[in-house]
Amino acid sequence: MEAVTSLLAGFETALTPMNLLWALIGVTLGTLVGVLPGIGPALTVALLLPVTAKLPPVSAFIMFAGIYYGGMFGGSTTSILLNTPGESSSIITALEGNKMARRGRAAAALATAAIGSFVAGTIGTVLLTFAAPAIAEVAVQIPPSAKFALIMLAFVTISATFGSSPLRGLISLFFGLTIGLIGTDLQSGQARFTLGRPELLDGIEFVTVVIGLFAVGETLYVASRLRKDKASVIKLDGNASMTRDDWRRSWKPWLRGTALGFPFGAVPAGGAEIPTFLSYTLERKLSRHPEEFGKGAIEGVAGPEAANNASAAGVLVPLLTLGLPTSATAAILLAAFQQYGLQPGPLLFVTNADLVWGLIASLYIGNVMLLALNLPLAPVWARLLLIPRPFLYAGILVFSTVGVYSLNNSVFDLILLAIFGVIGYGMRRFDFPVTPAIIGVILGPVAESQFRTALQQSNGNPAIFVQSPLTVFILLTVLAALVVPAVLKARASRRG
Repeated sequence: MEAVTSLLAGFETALTPMNLLWALIGVTLGTLVGVLPGIGPALTVALLLPVTAKLPPVSAFIMFAGIYYGGMFGGSTTSILLNTPGESSSIITALEGNKMARRGRAAAALATAAIGSFVAGTIGTVLLTFAAPAIAEVAVQIPPSAKFALIMLAFVTISATFGSSPLRGLISLFFGLTIGLIGTDLQSGQARFTLGRPELLDGIEFVTVVIGLFAVGETLYVASRLRKDKASVIKLDGNASMTRDDWRRSWKPWLRGTALGFPFGAVPAGGAEIPTFLSYTLERKLSRHPEEFGKGAIEGVAGPEAANNASAAGVLVPLLTLGLPTSATAAILLAAFQQYGLQPGPLLFVTNADLVWGLIASLYIGNVMLLALNLPLAPVWARLLLIPRPFLYAGILVFSTVGVYSLNNSVFDLILLAIFGVIGYGMRRFDFPVTPAIIGVILGPVAESQFRTALQQSNGNPAIFVQSPLTVFILLTVLAALVVPAVLKARASRRG
């Protein structure tokens, strides 16, 4: 009941007129960036970090949460009408949803995606409401050695699951860790990797790194691949709506997708991609109309979209309770917390309860707003797909430059932005995932701090890392995550 009481207090915070306005701005922006191909919630939150630096933390995070959930809602529109998944988690939606649209059933595909997102998002938020406080109570007792091991587990699993190659993911991670080490060591006072530049003594602003790798890198990559021919957008006549038969075929996939998506989001297992594929496979096996799969089966849209949105709620569990991001957007949200001098973790529920519960309450409100925005206004969002992409990405580039310059009014920051933009382009060009690098930049200093704290508690004895059963178990899991895939790959190559 304590969680219910805290949630009601959160609604008091979230239902103030200003916070409702920020929630509406967030869900509208989120839907907008979800619809536009190539722009996701992670990139949008990164762009808004400099702009929101002077906002009250509660209002800023309510808006960020709206962008996060809205991006999941809007991504289905691009996949269904344009056959262009904005993110890898929308691939399955494009597979079946676009086929439905070509058969004249675009309205039904958009409706089952929107309503499924609402159902999954609401159930996922209910699970978050009760799971997060329980995990936070346990997490308070975790020693620094186990916290360090948990961060190592997040490093390894995220590096292994993002991108096409674990090796590329680990290289990206180590690049991010190196960037995170730049600056003055707080304990010894020694400058590290500053190359003699006084501007680097305080380290590199993570906002500059994030916007450079995400926004500028994505802009350069899109510009390099831009072609004059335009993709065909399927016209949507009328609002998104479903027949009685569509409802009958969709409600079970919504629930099954939610059951798959939330647990996968809550652990560092690659975000929403795995549960969406599992949901699609499950629905294909259980469907009474298996012959429709590959030709536009509504179950193939309903289940994966629900899994996608439930995983978005699940991602917030480790972020708020342990300070561990398990997706690109969660990593940017962690950077936003640090921008306000806050460290997500079990103590956040005590020291900033109004922020945490206001954020969770805003997820319920945002879900209702998103349903109201997406069903009747589906034709409006569809028209946004006709915006010329050069104009769109030129605006992103200008916004990125102005935002980074406004941080310190420093030309040196703009030089760093350009450097990280070129690096971000190169990472996309050669298939290196960007997310592990971002997580390395943000979590690297935290891992170093926990490592040093553990050694200080043991007077410098490294045996502290094998004295706690929990720490040993996590470190063995990290070792298994590194070794097992390599062994399986070696066996497969031998058989081949």
